[in-house]
Amino acid sequence: MMTKIILFFIVLKKKSPLLLKYLRLTQIIRIFALKKNTMEHISRRIALKTALAGGMALAVNNLGASMNQLKKIKEEKKEPLKGNIRHSVSKWCFGDYPLDEFCKICKNIGIESVELLEPKDWPVVKSNGLTVAMAQGAGLGIDRGFNDIKLHDELVKSYEEVIPLVAAAGLKNLICFSGRRNGVTDLQGWENCEKGLKRITPIAEKYNVILTMELLNSIGHKDYLCDHTVWGVELCKRIGSPNFKLLYDIYHMQIMEGNIIESIQNYHTYFSHIHTGGNPGRNEIDETQELFYPAIMRALVAKGYKGFVGQEFVPKQQDKIASLEKCIRICDV
Repeated sequence: MMTKIILFFIVLKKKSPLLLKYLRLTQIIRIFALKKNTMEHISRRIALKTALAGGMALAVNNLGASMNQLKKIKEEKKEPLKGNIRHSVSKWCFGDYPLDEFCKICKNIGIESVELLEPKDWPVVKSNGLTVAMAQGAGLGIDRGFNDIKLHDELVKSYEEVIPLVAAAGLKNLICFSGRRNGVTDLQGWENCEKGLKRITPIAEKYNVILTMELLNSIGHKDYLCDHTVWGVELCKRIGSPNFKLLYDIYHMQIMEGNIIESIQNYHTYFSHIHTGGNPGRNEIDETQELFYPAIMRALVAKGYKGFVGQEFVPKQQDKIASLEKCIRICDV
């Protein structure tokens, strides 16, 4: 019997020293009560109060530790972004969120810009301390662009109106499109776009706004003309203005030509903006698709790229904001 008691106390000492303290006291009281009458003045009520007090103290200590841990988790700040990449996101990919709420979410993540927005939306973004890295609001859409000479007058009028608004809002990039090929050769396409764009580049230069033509794949956007990097670069050379550049969309160019990092290394000076997207599917840029974005971002940083990288993937995961933050951190090299 004595051996069992000794073993019990050895185990208890390892598991719960505080409880052992009060059990030991109770055990001593019982032993002395059996062997001597000198301990009879110590009542069971006093022993019970002592044990309960010890248990209560233990519970309070545990509760306090839990509350401190909860407070620590609540106050714990996210690891700040590295600052080598300037992060932006296309609002249309997260259409369910009101713009003001979405801006606050983005700012909390560390995103600097919400993009592809009309002039009426720019003040909302700026009121949240963010910018619009790629503005829209001029032109006739993706399919009706500068390749169509018949549209030039209408396009020029539209851009003449919006370029000053971009400058007044303190923004830099304004998107434009080549439009459909409509059966023309590459040479004819260059000539057509050059004629139209040269009518508005002087205005862009005056207001220090960069007209940015997006490179898109011509499979999803059927018959789109500016669908290869070298075609867009040649158009930049023909126009010869620092205020006309390209929006290099990694997702679209992966579909059309691949070779993403080498294109960045060779032509980055012609890019004023970058878009991301997982391929295939245009979903998250994580391990579910074929591109390794950290290496692509490191290539941009190595070449001294100072423009924005805009997330333009369509979230597939249920928690869209968690997905956005995950993809921002994938690009944060």
